[in-house]
Amino acid sequence: MPRHYYALDLRDEEAAIAEYERLHRPGNVWPEIAASIQASGIEEMEIFRTGNRLVMVVQVPNGYDASATRQNDDPMNHAWEALMDRYQQRLPWSETGQKWVPMTRIFSLTETLAADLHAKNV
Repeated sequence: MPRHYYALDLRDEEAAIAEYERLHRPGNVWPEIAASIQASGIEEMEIFRTGNRLVMVVQVPNGYDASATRQNDDPMNHAWEALMDRYQQRLPWSETGQKWVPMTRIFSLTETLAADLHAKNV
């Protein structure tokens, strides 16, 4: 099952970070938002934080087409995103209008070990 990774920063303010975390605790995310994410075909989503940097992991089924997501058309999603904008700041290299920036994988232990094993068997 494919996983995608994205990065975004929070405003580097203790109160903003604490409120963002509070809003993302179980029971605090608006039910319509969680339902919209699930309805878009996303099977799992996690957000991790270090300092003011966020990393989001999205697990989707094989063949998932992100352009088919319906959550961008949902008025509740627009309201949630407007609320989150209070706490978030774009990465300096993000494109205009882009919040979460896709990350590029640069290392895989599984692929490295497989390549090493293949090299030994050749």
